Amino acid sequence: MILLVAIVLVVFVPIALPWSIVVIIVACILEIGEVTVLRRWAKRLDRKTARTTGTEAMVGERGEVVEPCHPIGMVHLRGELWRARCEGGADTGQTVEVESVDGLTLIVARDPAMSPRTVPAAR
Repeated sequence: MILLVAIVLVVFVPIALPWSIVVIIVACILEIGEVTVLRRWAKRLDRKTARTTGTEAMVGERGEVVEPCHPIGMVHLRGELWRARCEGGADTGQTVEVESVDGLTLIVARDPAMSPRTVPAAR
């Protein structure tokens, strides 16, 4: 941006020849600094921002079982149906959490926070 401003300045404002070259050289140096600062800032923002796409964004998401997973079944996640593998098994209607993604198959586990609680037998 600085370099663009300097070029416009040199073209439209009458500046003596040696000084116009100095303005362009200084603008080039400042542009290098600007790019360096903006790249570091962008990397810092990227580290703080949670992933919203790709397989890494699916890990930790919760979905609902639509076909029993014993161990292979189907899970409804983000409005899509996914093939899922659940080693512990999960029945239709249960909530599962994505642990990882293996190709186009989700590796899921029953979500303990969403599973029905067992009531102790009366004595």
